[in-house]
Amino acid sequence: MAQAHLHDISGVDRPVLVCDLDGTLIRTDLLDESFWAALASRWTAPIAAFAGLLRGRAALKSVLAQRGDVDVRHLPYREDILARLRDWRAQGGKVALVTAADRHLAERVAAHLNLFDEVHGSDGGVNLKGGVKAAFLIDRYGAGGFHYIGDSEADLPVWAASSGAVTVGAPHSLRQRVRAEGGVEHLDTDLPSFPRALMRALRPHQWAKNILIFLPLLAAHRMDTPGVSQAVLAFIAFGLLASSVYVINDLLDLPSDRAHPRKRARPFASGQLALRHGLWLTPFLLVAGFGLGALLGPGFVAVLLAYYLTTTAYSMWLKQVPVLDICTLAGLYTLRIVAGAVATGTPLSVWLLAFSIFFFFSLAAVKRQAELVDAVASDRALNARRGYRAEDLPLVAMMAVGAGYVSVLVMALYVNSPEVTDLYARPEVLFGICAILLFWISRIVLITHRGKMHDDPVVFAAKDKVSYAAFGLVFLLVVAGAQL
Repeated sequence: MAQAHLHDISGVDRPVLVCDLDGTLIRTDLLDESFWAALASRWTAPIAAFAGLLRGRAALKSVLAQRGDVDVRHLPYREDILARLRDWRAQGGKVALVTAADRHLAERVAAHLNLFDEVHGSDGGVNLKGGVKAAFLIDRYGAGGFHYIGDSEADLPVWAASSGAVTVGAPHSLRQRVRAEGGVEHLDTDLPSFPRALMRALRPHQWAKNILIFLPLLAAHRMDTPGVSQAVLAFIAFGLLASSVYVINDLLDLPSDRAHPRKRARPFASGQLALRHGLWLTPFLLVAGFGLGALLGPGFVAVLLAYYLTTTAYSMWLKQVPVLDICTLAGLYTLRIVAGAVATGTPLSVWLLAFSIFFFFSLAAVKRQAELVDAVASDRALNARRGYRAEDLPLVAMMAVGAGYVSVLVMALYVNSPEVTDLYARPEVLFGICAILLFWISRIVLITHRGKMHDDPVVFAAKDKVSYAAFGLVFLLVVAGAQL
């Protein structure tokens, strides 16, 4: 490889600038993208993928490219690479996209960018990678007749045959090997560390929802050491299982997340975390979650299994069915309370169960209301995997308010019930909770109506000072009314 810097060549003498696609022009891999896109449309995708793999990697790419409708418009493109390619063309040079990704996907990317003079990719029979790619480029442009931008060790034969090399996000050891062949220019990925991106993908802040596991203990005024220890173990098990679901959900929702103003920053959607990590991360979290759950007995494992199957069904199908999706979300919140009762052996209060069903139906409706408000305000297309229309917004808001107010009514009936006297010396104090809940629910719906709600109202409440104050007052009222 002759030493030549990409900016030091005149327009007349410029060789073809060849750019790789996976991991170079985009911060993702189109094979992985195709797999998850295919799985999102049909659960039998892994079977088709395996059948394709038996005929070779190129065939696998072709099969998945046909079955998975990858949205190339919102892929995580590297703007610095795009700017370099545009500058090369502006200086009179030609630009080619040559990739091991399936040719049809590469052509769609090229058509979207309207930037490349040539496009070449794997064709279902030949996997255009490594030495095969190097031989192809030498045959087409001649040895040293092109510059090459790539990212991986598989590109070493290509760099060796090029007249100029650019590495993208390559480790130091790989850069040294390329440098040994001649001149090399390096571009950093400017991405967060793997552990940090991984933690963001697991969404540990969402584990706050699992505090509901402690509610049966609190409602029964039972805070003994064994009970709390069991609840903590259940909390962690549910968190691990929930994180596995978040990973799957993010991978199945890639197109809509990338079109969303905030969700596009998620690790998988933005390319901060490779999609293939989801293949090992999900089973690891599942085994860890069920392993911890087994320590609490078969009853708790059954609840965990019900939670996982329901959340999986929600991610794959139920979220596409209007109203049923809200009911499912409310049921998943309530299932956490059931899990807390089973894990600690605490009798489940019918009043607590009734309150949670209506209260969390309200919050689930607020979540959908927030999505609709955001889409309408930004004139953005609604998530294709949801079943709502813009005109449904008033009805969804009514559901949120109505269910929330019914939960307050359940609380009022509980305060006036015979059961409450067994736990509270001054139950009349608890009526103050009804007033606080009316305020809080009304405020949440109003904030959502004004377009200022986080995508998840529970996460919003966890960061909202007014919510902290409101639920702090609820706690004080419970203490004041309790029989100490």
